[in-house]
Amino acid sequence: MASLDTAEPQAVFHDDAGSLAIELTGSWSAERAPRIEELIAEMGERIASVSRATLDLSAIIRLDTLGAYVLNRLKNQREAAGGSVELVSRRPEHAVLLAEVNIHDCSVPPTVHHFGIVSVLVNIGEAMVRFGRDMVGGAMFLGEVVVGSVSVMFGPRKFRGPPLVNQIELIAFNGAPIIMLISFLVGCIVAQQGIFQLQQFGASAFVVNLTGILILRELGVLLTSIMIAGRSGSAFTAEIGSMKMREEIDALRVMGLDPIEVLVVPRILALIISLPILTFISSMAGLAGAALVSWLYGGIGIDTFLARLQSVITWKHFAVGLIKAPFMAFVIGLIASIEGLAVQGSAESLGRQVTASVVKAIFMVILVDGLFAMFFASIEF
Repeated sequence: MASLDTAEPQAVFHDDAGSLAIELTGSWSAERAPRIEELIAEMGERIASVSRATLDLSAIIRLDTLGAYVLNRLKNQREAAGGSVELVSRRPEHAVLLAEVNIHDCSVPPTVHHFGIVSVLVNIGEAMVRFGRDMVGGAMFLGEVVVGSVSVMFGPRKFRGPPLVNQIELIAFNGAPIIMLISFLVGCIVAQQGIFQLQQFGASAFVVNLTGILILRELGVLLTSIMIAGRSGSAFTAEIGSMKMREEIDALRVMGLDPIEVLVVPRILALIISLPILTFISSMAGLAGAALVSWLYGGIGIDTFLARLQSVITWKHFAVGLIKAPFMAFVIGLIASIEGLAVQGSAESLGRQVTASVVKAIFMVILVDGLFAMFFASIEF
């Protein structure tokens, strides 16, 4: 007598006035793959001749991923041709396996259309629909973050200090060297190009005004935010996404913990604390680079540079950059968390969401910077 795992798969057909009922028995597993493919081919021919078919899996002794996959493939192929195929079983484990296979089954590649005005309009419409869904999803997630933050605020026992300190160390302390280096180099470049252009008008000394205002108001916070979006934002998405893939987030919910409070709130709070600090460091590094190049190329001494900088820069210029930083940090953390929680069960999905996180965060950082620039200009700040 054959064992349960190696029992020969069989299919019993029952025709009934245009409807076909198929009772499946035996072991539909990888060990019987050749026989299963023969049965699937035979079932496909029989199902193609009727409008409706029902496959009863209740008598199957063993069903693994391969068996579930080929049955689901048969169902999808027939439904794509306009027919109807129903998979039924009295065993709940079969329904779970078929549902999982259906979720992770390879989708049919889209039909390639020739370039035309209609396809362009379709692509624009799809992009607008995705944008609208992202906005709605972002607003809903923002509400969850606000609720989680309020819950942590009024429930001090829920506040997790060690993760917050750890994230500040990863963002601020570990990120400071590369941000200082890039800001220093950008300050050198801006000062060099400013000197070369202003020399034509005999106004090289105004490079102090140019670099001081530009770095403090715009470049310092913008460079820092872009670097943090690429460095820490991508890390947040990858960390949360990998936890989603390994079902650790579901485990948190089972334990009665809110993933927003445990994972998202500490990261966003760490960004809000760290980004103003890094913005200040970035601005100082940029001004140091500008002072060095002004001395080497423009003949402006360090003491002269500092004296002129002190006469030109006011507290407003310094405050503008720091005011922007927490808002940009919040946007970066929000987008990184959304994309991390959107990861599905594959490495491809993780890579796609990390890329989307960085691109969206950088875009939103520049957008927020532009909105703040218009706001401060309107109030003459």
